[in-house]
Amino acid sequence: MKLIRLALIALVISATAYPQTADLGMGAFSNEKGAILIAVDAALVNQEIHSPYVMFVVFLAAKDKGQSISVAAKDVVMVYKGQEYRMPSLKDLRDSYRGEIRDVDFYRHLGKEGIIASWARLYEFPEKANFFPPLTLTSTLAVDEGHMAAFNGFLTPMYFKNPGFAKGDRLTIKVRDTKNPQLTGECEVVLN
Repeated sequence: MKLIRLALIALVISATAYPQTADLGMGAFSNEKGAILIAVDAALVNQEIHSPYVMFVVFLAAKDKGQSISVAAKDVVMVYKGQEYRMPSLKDLRDSYRGEIRDVDFYRHLGKEGIIASWARLYEFPEKANFFPPLTLTSTLAVDEGHMAAFNGFLTPMYFKNPGFAKGDRLTIKVRDTKNPQLTGECEVVLN
């Protein structure tokens, strides 16, 4: 009886200590536990793990269909080895990194089967504007905030300066609403 009680306590502690993220395969991860649904495609990071800047493709949506949520680029953080990293500004990224067009083109050729297995298949991502559009003639507009409501989500690449990733590393991407910081979402990613 004592052993069963200890096992249950350990199970409860481990369940609350880690985000409830699902590994969808092919470098894709999803978490539906917060007020902001989040799915992260890290397939490009897995392929280009030593790039000075890494691009995650992130799908965001409001869990409550009657709620409107806005996520500002300045409120997105990556937690890696206990330290928080913010995304660079668009100007800083363009000044110090010239690989956005290559990244987007390379990502187009990677499989998206993992993301399709998540909640994202039930949502539309109509807005073409995002945080880091590539600098091309047909590129979309850059925005400082992504908006989600009802069945419309927000799809954007998210860049972070590479802090020295290695295969098998774990990191967490966290987002929060601009008006109500209690509305959050986070997704744990394992690089492989």
